[in-house]
Amino acid sequence: MPLDLYYLDASPPVRAVLLAGKTLGVEFNLKFVDLFKLEQRSPEFLKINPRHTVPTLVDDGFVLWDSHAIVGYLANKYGKDDSLYPKDPKARAIVDEMLHFDNGTLFPRLRNITFPLLFRGKKELSPEAKQEVEEAYAFMEKFLEERAWVAGNNMTIADFCCVSSITSLECLVPGIASHPKLAAWVEKCKRNMVGYEEANQKGLDNFNLYVRKARGEA
Repeated sequence: MPLDLYYLDASPPVRAVLLAGKTLGVEFNLKFVDLFKLEQRSPEFLKINPRHTVPTLVDDGFVLWDSHAIVGYLANKYGKDDSLYPKDPKARAIVDEMLHFDNGTLFPRLRNITFPLLFRGKKELSPEAKQEVEEAYAFMEKFLEERAWVAGNNMTIADFCCVSSITSLECLVPGIASHPKLAAWVEKCKRNMVGYEEANQKGLDNFNLYVRKARGEA
């Protein structure tokens, strides 16, 4: 039975879930939610998710609305092994640490720019916001000095979450190219993640279009 996924593909957290789904071979029943038309605040959607956010996953009445929880749930339920989300406590802790890094550092710095830009008409990027993004790139560069992937030597669910945020940040504050290990990791994600073009790049292109329109560039 397909899982219902309420989504807007321009959303980085949605794209993380789509990447996980592609890798795990999960079939989603996609339900588009237009955030710009406030469809997430409809009475019908609020009954499912009072926090009115995407992605929202519904699995036979079971509801999850945080992308990090969703990718972990999918890996636990559909993974043929535990490579994407290790059962070993130490290995899993590193994956969880990077999920929290995305949730607590990468995505908030992204949202701090995109929400005022896309929904409040603020076109100027503050020096502080730019500096925070550049700091995030530097953090990622450091993490990748001794790791092939963000949480170890193989791809995990943390890579799905981090790459969707990092590639979105690049649309706002270009700078990945000056961090060689970060740039190499992004390229590796593009080459090795199942369905990357459809799951991340397509929505990233839409995200970039929204950004350019908000800035008056398109």
